[in-house]
This record gives sequence, structure tokens and C-alpha cells, in this order.
Amino acid sequence: MKQAGTPCIPGLITLLFLGPFCRSDDRLSPAKPLSAGDTIVSKGGDFALGFFSPDSSNASLYLGIWYHNMPGRTVVWTANRNDPIAAASSPTLAITNSSDLVLSDSQGRTPWAVKNNITGVGVAAVLLDTGNFVLLSPNGTSIWQSFDHPTDTILPGTRISLSEKAHAVRLLIAWKGPIDPSNGDFSVGLDPSSNLQLVIWNRTAPYIRLSMLSDASVSGGILYQNTIFYESIVGTRDGFYYEFSVSGGSQYARLMLDYMGVLRILSWNNHSSWTTAASRPASSCEPYASCGPFGYCDNIGAAATCRCLDGFEPAGLNISGGCRRTKTLKCGKRSHFVTLPKMKLPDKFLHVLNTSFDECTTECSNNCSCTAYAYTNLSSNGAMAFQSRCLLWTEDLVDTGKYGNYDENLYLRLANSPVRNNSKLVKIVLPTMACVLILTCLLVGIFKYRASKPKRTEIHNGGMLGYLSSSNEIGGEHVDFPFVSFRDIATATDNFSESKKIGSGGFGKVYKGILQGDTEVAIKRLSRGSGQGIEEFKNEIILIAKLQHRNLVRLLGCCISGDERLLIYEYLPNRSLDAFLCDDTRQSVLDWPTRFEIIKGVARGLLYLHQDSRLTIIHRDLKPSNILLDSEMAPKISDFGMARIFCGNKQEAKTTRVVGTYGYMSPEYVMGGAFSVKSDTYSFGVLLLEIISGLKITSPQLVENFVGLTTYAWRLWEDGKATDLVHSSFAESCSPHEVLRCIHVGLLCVQDRPDDRPLMSSVTFMLENENALLPAPKQPAYFALQNFEAEKSRENSVNTVSITTLEGR
Repeated sequence: MKQAGTPCIPGLITLLFLGPFCRSDDRLSPAKPLSAGDTIVSKGGDFALGFFSPDSSNASLYLGIWYHNMPGRTVVWTANRNDPIAAASSPTLAITNSSDLVLSDSQGRTPWAVKNNITGVGVAAVLLDTGNFVLLSPNGTSIWQSFDHPTDTILPGTRISLSEKAHAVRLLIAWKGPIDPSNGDFSVGLDPSSNLQLVIWNRTAPYIRLSMLSDASVSGGILYQNTIFYESIVGTRDGFYYEFSVSGGSQYARLMLDYMGVLRILSWNNHSSWTTAASRPASSCEPYASCGPFGYCDNIGAAATCRCLDGFEPAGLNISGGCRRTKTLKCGKRSHFVTLPKMKLPDKFLHVLNTSFDECTTECSNNCSCTAYAYTNLSSNGAMAFQSRCLLWTEDLVDTGKYGNYDENLYLRLANSPVRNNSKLVKIVLPTMACVLILTCLLVGIFKYRASKPKRTEIHNGGMLGYLSSSNEIGGEHVDFPFVSFRDIATATDNFSESKKIGSGGFGKVYKGILQGDTEVAIKRLSRGSGQGIEEFKNEIILIAKLQHRNLVRLLGCCISGDERLLIYEYLPNRSLDAFLCDDTRQSVLDWPTRFEIIKGVARGLLYLHQDSRLTIIHRDLKPSNILLDSEMAPKISDFGMARIFCGNKQEAKTTRVVGTYGYMSPEYVMGGAFSVKSDTYSFGVLLLEIISGLKITSPQLVENFVGLTTYAWRLWEDGKATDLVHSSFAESCSPHEVLRCIHVGLLCVQDRPDDRPLMSSVTFMLENENALLPAPKQPAYFALQNFEAEKSRENSVNTVSITTLEGR
């Protein structure tokens, strides 16, 4: 903080007389308030407290704490997050005559304050080297501290109550957006229905169940780059407390809930950036109930996958829809329980008090409605000292999983006793063991024979229950995927009848079919001349099999039979976005609200691919024909044959084989083969401008002097006529504010330099928050005419992906 008034003069006599009136840079005293532009810095120099503005306008100010000696500003605590102060109102943080800590402005407003009952001279507020801002009484005891009131971040050394007076509290509340510190949709706290589960909430709905408050959760460590991050949940008679600490006492680590609902442990590395040591969700099937009723998220293997619990089978073609029993439970009939180890226990349990393990088993056995039970490791000390460990489930089992580091058993009820009597045991088990022994010998021989041959795609043809097993060379992961026989597909399409054809292209033809009685599907039959090889085919299968998002098309199955390669997708009755934008008679179907939802849906799908899926995935061919529309006109990104995966911290790559569709490819990709997530951002910008204008990327016959959509949109924007870009079918009924914001975002996305384009996280935020400030776009380079002229071009169709090989002259 800027020093004012009497300086601190060395010498014992001077200190005795002036000591009460002097303060160091790490504290606030009644005589020295904090004003805008001032900061106080912790004694070690790691943290600073002052006023900040999260955007470049500096119009609104917040009181906060951030890392001091670090590029940029990483804010870890905010006082007035929901009540900013206008910069012109001269905010002040002061200790009043009544020893209260008060944030006020020149208009007399008090957005934030700490009241206390301490009176007298000597109250001070100190910013500690831990990042904790503490209000101290004259004798040095703590009256209030910021560690007890975190916002979206927890720093090492924090211990905070999860419940107050037996009521659950929210531990963290995320920012509303990357530049909006106000309370967002996501928060972390106990489940108020039981006070036994720590949950990430999306508003009032559970997003991820993090853990049960058990003996196993009392302590845990995460090793990352020679640093151990400790998380502890401690039960006392006053309730549960959460603690976060780091080995070695380093302060350059934090636990943060971001505005997208991802809980991260972050560490500052030697490359001057924050890296994620651990995060939740850690897999695509971890969000709440992703695998449906009686399905579970298997995290034991290399890739997390939805599977059915023992005694259950998929309820449909896609296991994410849940599972059904192979044998129905009937009250009064014999049943038995199977033990499922290392389970994340399902949600919606009944907590039965005063029961032992045997009594818990009996309680479930005697209840026809009981589907499962567990005798969990609920904490036996402190707050849980007198509570039973028995949990029962009487409904569908939802949101469960299997983890290698979990130590819980789930006892699942299945129909029919596995053994009726000893004589039947002998009759059944002995022949079975003999068959198993013979089969084992045969399999060992087969595996040895096949291990000596080159690896290839293996097909296990079991009709509708078969699976494609393949090793993903990109990630070295094993994927099981439903394989449908060619005969079943031929039957579903009336032997590929022309009456069933719903689309075609250089890649082949698409047919509508019905599988498993009543499931409508779209079947893509790749032509022999499509250009898509087995690697592209496997790439699309493996990628889409792992991805689960409402704005990505669902791949339900596949088939390889001789030269035939077929992909089975969910059937989307409204076909592609291209069918609307290219047809003047159908343009009117897309009113502005529908177009705006399509724009936001595609943005969310790309954000998932780039950031929220387990790997960074670059689509590389985003265009209207690859955006499919369901019955509600919700968009789904399709065609991943040309997609690329980035592992680890890799951000960009180069290729000598430029693939995609000319006009949607970014300049750096066309000219030099460089691609990154910003390449998809460019394609999204072009797509956005097409949706608003109803024009294709090259539509010279529709607009006079039209050289390209991006150039045309820029000229209108620069001339203050951006609304002239809007298609006539909805020009009079749309929201001008929303349309102008979308055009602004589109121009930001198609800027020439990748560094100038926003990430899809920022794009999504700007589209969904009308008050978000947008930077001014730079003029896009019309590189097709100015910087580049194609001498040779060759176009093929690969899985509906136009591939253009371009050479400059």
C-alpha cells in the first residue's frame, strides 16, 4: 500500500513513540484505509490485496486477493463478488471507529462488511503469507479470516466447515464466467438430504458426487511432480471439516471450481503457467447418472467406459441409456446377492440406524423392494460416532462407478439362487469345470498363434450383442463397441433399397433402418472409392465411442464385412443444417431463436471436444453438412473421421496432408498445415456467419461484389451496417442485440492470427452472457485471393469430408 503520513524512523525511542501509528505493507489499520490503486502485500511477497477489475474496462471494481509475483492476475478470493463498485465511486476498505472492517464507496453504499464486538485501539487486518486475510484483536487473536469464507478457490492451509448447526453449506461457489466473479451455477457442498455426500452442484441438481464422508476419506494424497497434495475430510462432534494442504508448504497451489463446473487442483510450474494436477470429472462418464439406471462408470481400465452391473444387459443400443435385468426379480421367489468390490456407491440410499452388518443384510433380504445394500465405511468418530453404516437401495441404482482406489463393497440382489442343492452343484459345476479347462487350452493355443501374427482389427461377430475390439494407436487404449452383422443391416434397410436412402455423397450412401424392433437408425455405407481407409474408419469409431455430449452425434454400432464398412448412428429426422441453409424454401423454418440455439449448441459441443473431454480433440472439418439436427432442432456435431487428438500439454501440430473443406479451413492450416483448437474456432466463426446470413462461404450469385462471406461481413461491420447481414426470413423478428453480438463473436473467431481468436470457452461465455464485454475484432485476411492462389487442387470425399490438397505457386 502506498505509504502516507509519518514514516517509520529507525531507533528504539522513535519506535516506542510512533509504533502505534506505523504499519507495514502487509496490514490495514484504522488510520490507514485502502483506496483504489493501493495494495497491501503479504510479508513474503506471495499475495496482494486490493481492488481489481476482471475485464479491460475497469468500470467495476472488486476487493480481492491474488498472487502478487506472477504474470497476469490469478484471483483467489473476492469480497464483494455479487456487488461490484463503480470505479468512479471511489471505493475504500477501512477499519471503522467501532473496529468493523467495512468496504464502502463515496455514495454511502456498503457492499461488504465484517462486524465484530471488539472495541478499543489496536484492531488491525493483516494479509498473511498463506493468502489468508485476517482481522486481529488488540491481543493478536483472530476475529475473522477469509479462509473461513472462500469463494471459488481454496489455498493450502485452509480448514473449513462443511456444515453449520447440522445444515449443509456450500464450500465453494464458482464464478459466473471467466470475467464475471459473481455467483455462478456450479458449487461444491454436502448433500442436504443426508449430510453424508460431497457433491458438485449445477444450481440445485447434482452434477458430480465426489465422495461419501467415510473413514477412507479422512485423508488422501495426490502425488504430482514431486509434490503431494493432501485432501482431508475430518468428522468431529461439531460436524465435518475439509482441509487442503501441500507437502513442503508451497503456496503456489490451489483447489478451484471453475465456471464450467470442473473442480481442479492446480500447481504453478517452472514454465510460468498453471497446470492441472487432478480434476473432477476425471472421465466422460463421471457426471451424474451418465451411464443410466443400473449402469456404472468403469474407471479401472485405460479408458472410462459405461458398463452394466452384473446380472444386467443394455436396455438399448447405447449403454448410456441404462441397463435392464437379465432375469426379473419376483417377490417371494429365491434371490441371492453378488458382491461388487471397489464401487462408488449409488445415490438415493436409505440410511438405516442401529444395525449391524448381519442385521443390514437381513433388512434387505426381507424387503422385496430392496435392490442392493452396503455396510459402508462411514466415519466412526466425531459426528458419526453413533450412526449406523447400513445403506439400502429400494429404487433403480443410479450414478455408480468402479475405481481402483475405492474400498467399498456393493451387495447387489439378483434373481434365483446360484446353487439349489449339493447334488445339483456336482451335476452343474463338474461338467462346467471340464468345459472351461478345454476351452482354456484352446484359447491359449489361439492366443499364442495370433500373437505371432501382425496386429489387426478383431471382429467378434455375435449379432446384436457382438463387439468390435480395437487398439487405439493414438492413445494406446482398448475400446469395446457394438458390432452389428451385415445381415442384420441388410434386413433393416430392405437390402439397401432406394426407398430407404436418405442421403448420399462421395463417401457413399446413407440409409434409414430399424434395428431391434423399433429403433430408428441412420446407416452410413461407405463406398469402396470413398478414400476412407481402415485407420480413418477406426478413428471415427474410437473417438465417438468415448465422447458423450448432447451436442455430439451418437454412434450406435458398426460393421466390417469383407470390403463393406458401415457406421450406425442415431437417426436425426431433420438431417443436416446444410439442408436448411441451402434451400430457400426451408430457410424460413429456422427462425432466430432456433438459429441462436443451434449456434450455442455447436459452441458447447466444440468446447467439450477442446476442453471438457478427457483428451483435446480437434474436429478439423466443421461445416453445415456436419451439423445434424434432431427432432427438436438441437444440433449435433458429426463426422470425426478426420479428427485429431492432442495428448498431454500439446497445443498444436503440423501436417503435410491438409484435410477439410476449403473456405472453412483457417489460413494457417491452408498455408502451412498448422492446426490447433483455434482452427476449429475459425471454422465455427464461418459457420456462425453462415447461419446468420443464410449465405454460403462463397455465394457470388447472391450478393454484388461478393468475394467471400468473412470479407463481406467485415465490410458491413466496419460500415456500421452489420444488421444487413441478417437473412430476410427473420430480419424483422430477431433480437438486434443478440444478432449483433453473434456477428461480433463470429468476426472474432475468423481473425487471421490464431492468437487473436478466442478459445471456445470464451466464445460460449460471450454468446450466453449478454453483459460480457467483447474486444474489437481485427480485419480478417481474405487469404484465398490476397495471399494464396491454388495451382492444383484435388477433391475427394472421405466420410462426407471434402479433402483438398493445395499447393501454392
